[in-house]
Amino acid sequence: MFGIMAVGVKSMGLSIIHMDMDAFFAAVEIRDNPELKGKPVIIGGDPRRDVRSVVSTASYEARKFGIRSAMPLVQAWRLCPQGIFLRGNMAKYSQVSREIMEILGRFTPLVEQISVDEAFLDIRGCQRLFGAPPEIGRQIQAAVLAETGLSCSVGVAPNKFLAKLASDLKKPGGLTVIEEDKIQEILDPLPVGKIWGVGAKTADKLHSMGLETIGQLTRLSRSHLEAAFGKLGLHIWHLARGEDARPVETSHGVKSLSRETTYAQDVFDRQELNATLLELSEDVARRMRSQGFTASTVSVKIRFGSFQTITRQGALPAPSCLTMPLYFKALELVDKAEIQGKGIRLIGLGVSALSQGGVSGQLSLFPEESDHKQQRIAEAVDKIWGRYGSDSIRRGALLTTKNREPHSE
Repeated sequence: MFGIMAVGVKSMGLSIIHMDMDAFFAAVEIRDNPELKGKPVIIGGDPRRDVRSVVSTASYEARKFGIRSAMPLVQAWRLCPQGIFLRGNMAKYSQVSREIMEILGRFTPLVEQISVDEAFLDIRGCQRLFGAPPEIGRQIQAAVLAETGLSCSVGVAPNKFLAKLASDLKKPGGLTVIEEDKIQEILDPLPVGKIWGVGAKTADKLHSMGLETIGQLTRLSRSHLEAAFGKLGLHIWHLARGEDARPVETSHGVKSLSRETTYAQDVFDRQELNATLLELSEDVARRMRSQGFTASTVSVKIRFGSFQTITRQGALPAPSCLTMPLYFKALELVDKAEIQGKGIRLIGLGVSALSQGGVSGQLSLFPEESDHKQQRIAEAVDKIWGRYGSDSIRRGALLTTKNREPHSE
């Protein structure tokens, strides 16, 4: 079932695993709808209606047509008009993500989730229980497949950069090990864009300097790269040599959570904006509860039809993980933004100043109902959503909301 690329022979220093789900959103839909197997599935919306939306995930069959994440949905439709375009179900994907992270937590408590479908694990000290690092990687793949029906790719290496790089070298379902004595042999032929943090603009600048591969990059001095790129230059210099001292951080390292929505057409109707804010508040609050957080600060992001973008931020009266305190603060922030008469292209809601543990401290709107009771109700709804989907129970105010394509960070 799983391919394996093994590099080198010694296991010393193999302390980090990176687990990356394969075409996650599309894979979940294919798992739940077997008739989609083998077909080009694109998650992002209806290209005939959601003209401003982008591709969230594409199945490997769709990728053969050149479709990739973040590509405009309309462009994906032109490349693959026979593709199956789905809007997706973030509530379902989030629930599956939680199941996967629970599996990873059985191997080590040091799990750093960096997105809904990928995570780092520090496996130092785990070998006595689970075997050598490559064997731990195999067990993770087998457990995820057995319990979720989904495949993942795994990289095993001495540090985070190399582990993440390794997990991408043999997708889907690959297990790649990068040993210490083979690091430069693996890195040198790779394009400079494979370095974590090197985006399109930085890659273009490196290309203009005559640098196409990581091996060519290592011939430049540290001072040369720092002069050209500042702090990023030092970062590039280290990673080009396979050096990365960043530790795996648990969920305590999470600093913020957010969600945003891009409209198919600019929105002027305040009621529609308010309904979107309620939906975003509900989703962010649910994600906080799933990770055991409360937040003290709420922010809203507004992008107008002119592409001007503004943000507004404010403190909650008390830390909370419930929908309505976030929503009321968001309404207050939008009021202060003076958006009257301006079309809104995108609106987002975020929370920060997160604390681990505890319950909402926000005073209830109904004196006879305690915060603990409100949170218990919310958690009960979370379980229903996780099992039956986000459409199984909806607030009355959201029953008439239009279809939009949300993005989480």
